[in-house]
Amino acid sequence: MNEKLEQAVRQGGARIIAALAARFRDLDIAEEAWSEACVRAAESWLRDGLPRDPIAWLYRVSDRCALDALRRRAVRERLRPDPPPAEPTIEDVMVDDSGLIPDERLRLIFVCCHPAVAAEVRAALTLKLVCGLSTSEIARAFLLPEPTLAQRLVRAKRKIAEAGVPFEIPGPVAWPQRLDSVLSTLEVAYAKAHEDAAGAGPHAGYAKEMLELTRVLAELLPREPEVLALAATVRYAEARRPARLDECGAMTPIAEQEPALWRRPMIAEAETYLRRAAALHPAGPRALQAAIHSAWCARTMLTEPAPWPIVLRLYDALLTLRDDPVVRINRAVALAEVAGAAAALHEIEALDALSLETFLPYHAVHADLLRREGRAREARFAYQRVLALDPPPAERLWLERQMRTLSQ
Repeated sequence: MNEKLEQAVRQGGARIIAALAARFRDLDIAEEAWSEACVRAAESWLRDGLPRDPIAWLYRVSDRCALDALRRRAVRERLRPDPPPAEPTIEDVMVDDSGLIPDERLRLIFVCCHPAVAAEVRAALTLKLVCGLSTSEIARAFLLPEPTLAQRLVRAKRKIAEAGVPFEIPGPVAWPQRLDSVLSTLEVAYAKAHEDAAGAGPHAGYAKEMLELTRVLAELLPREPEVLALAATVRYAEARRPARLDECGAMTPIAEQEPALWRRPMIAEAETYLRRAAALHPAGPRALQAAIHSAWCARTMLTEPAPWPIVLRLYDALLTLRDDPVVRINRAVALAEVAGAAAALHEIEALDALSLETFLPYHAVHADLLRREGRAREARFAYQRVLALDPPPAERLWLERQMRTLSQ
């Protein structure tokens, strides 16, 4: 039963919280009601059995819990909510959840990215509420200590309540102030789906959702180059998914993937988005990221040379616009192929290792470069570090295979 509840939480949690927040105009109530519904589900489903539609059950119970919370806060007259529905039972005939739960995620993304919220926490708040990422996952994504991020999230929710932020997608005049945070949210959410090559992790569903949300956003903002570029990036990456595992279920690095397995129609769609972005404005950081993906997807056969020199030049350009540890780590991978592992290792070891202590890609790249330089003892320790960070199964298989190549 716990497995069924976990599945329902993964599939419906973000949508339910977004729907509750939009209905009741209160982020704390939405989160509290959702948590209470999950507790009740753990008890009720074990006792009475699984309802016909678990996600709809959770939504209806969350809605009732929110109404109960509003009564306790003595605000029912102000909000005038609808009368609470009866507690659902397993015998209830449940309607399809897509009709019961309005998809308010894009609206809530814009709410959480309101200028009243500090810029450095907007994307983090959205990832917590709309995407359902844990505080520890978000802290790792932004390279922040978890307690620091938790405090910022509490302050951000309080600020939204105090400022009386309207729960609606703002008019076009307000979009520029929020857009970068909105795009950062979608980037990190997709990265959580993409980090598991097998597409079997708890956040795998974000891949399909980010395809849809970037499409909707591109329709809303057809002349925003960074919006179009992000839509392109997500499609390039998803197009390569069929080639991301080898016959043993291990991750296949991009340079070793068979291009014949890539989804060409999706690549063509990505190219259309990227061309539209390039025609509108000088390249921004997301346009350069999309161009890197485009360089890889231009390959049609594995025997063709890998585009490492082009990729390195694009990363050099990206550094002038977005100089952060993640870009430098990715650039180091390309640098190793063009200038050798020693040059790349020098770049990696110049980064702040303490701030990257829990960032898995940093340790993976560091370990690989040490291995290629013949520093077996140091490489083994680095591989042990990255394996201790609990990579997804496909990535773990690949890392263990690399570690076995080390000399004794």
